[in-house]
Order: sequence, then C-alpha cells, then structure tokens
Amino acid sequence: VQLQASGGGLAQAGGSLRLSCAASGGDFSSYYMAWFRQAPAKEREFVADISWTGATTSYKDSVKGRFTVSRDNAKNTVYLQMNSLKPEDTAVYYCAADTSRQGLGYYNYWGQGTQVTVSS
Repeated sequence: VQLQASGGGLAQAGGSLRLSCAASGGDFSSYYMAWFRQAPAKEREFVADISWTGATTSYKDSVKGRFTVSRDNAKNTVYLQMNSLKPEDTAVYYCAADTSRQGLGYYNYWGQGTQVTVSS
C-alpha cells in the first residue's frame, strides 16, 4: 500500500490543522493506521492510531483531548484533527499502516511526512 500524507502547514498556538493520509494499492480497511511525528533532533514518536473499522483509537498522553484520529474507509483516508496546537507539536508528521497494530519502527508502510509548524 502507498501512503500520501498532506495537510501540514503553519499554525498559531491554539489553532487547528487537519492532516490527511490517502492510501492506494491495497485494501485500506484491512490496515491498522497510525500517526507518528518527529521533531528536529528528536526521535520519532507515536501520536495516535486507529483500528480497521475505527472502533478503537489510542493517543499519546500529551495530545489526548486535543487530537482526534479518524478514518473513512470509503475514501481510503485516515485523518488527524489537531486542535489547541502548541509549539511543542511542531514536527514532521507521518502516517503508517500495517495489517495489525505495531510498535514504532515495526509498521511496514509509511507515508512521506508532512511538516507541521506551530508558532507561539
């Protein structure tokens, strides 16, 4: 499966952005989807993930209540709605896919990343 992330950009603190990750070349509904991020000089970290039907989601503690992951299997797309953005959310955001939930570094498929910059 190929993944294409989009929607990044510049936002002010307290603002919102919505990231999208469009999948092609596979049965999207059979993939567990995740978002990761990597800030400059930091290791890549888990942000959120969502199960095949969207029934189960999980989040990094620092984004709970601010970020929402969702998916539309009819559109082969997973989303990350980011509200109340903080400067520490600045990072390159990556979507990832696999047939089951994986830890960081074990997802088989990755998108190219989209830059999110939050100004104070």
